Amino acid sequence: MIDALFTQPNFVAAKQMLDVAALRHEAIASNLGNLETPGYKRLDVSAAFESQLQQAIAARDTETVSGFRPQLEVDTTAVARRRDGNTVELESELIRLQRNNLEYASEAQMVTGSLMKLRQAITGRVG
Repeated sequence: MIDALFTQPNFVAAKQMLDVAALRHEAIASNLGNLETPGYKRLDVSAAFESQLQQAIAARDTETVSGFRPQLEVDTTAVARRRDGNTVELESELIRLQRNNLEYASEAQMVTGSLMKLRQAITGRVG
């Protein structure tokens, strides 16, 4: 019975998206840390990974969703705007950081909600 809660498509997807947000946060931190490094290429979560994950979530395929492992790759769409070849833009990274924080918070709230349901079922009371 408890296993059914942890294998629901919404729970599995939210958990996976938490992993993606945590990895993206690492990429953004690396990008910001290397803002002044000549030749540094910005990192992000693989675009192919994100599209495959979204397709699996839309299909409600929990086995495929839980099997995905997010990976970082060099962002080939980022263009160097400076002479040193660095492709990180401070303003863009700060916007991505804020968006990622919001996504992480909403996914964490979904996971917490599921766990609160389990707690209520076990204890018979809320909170």
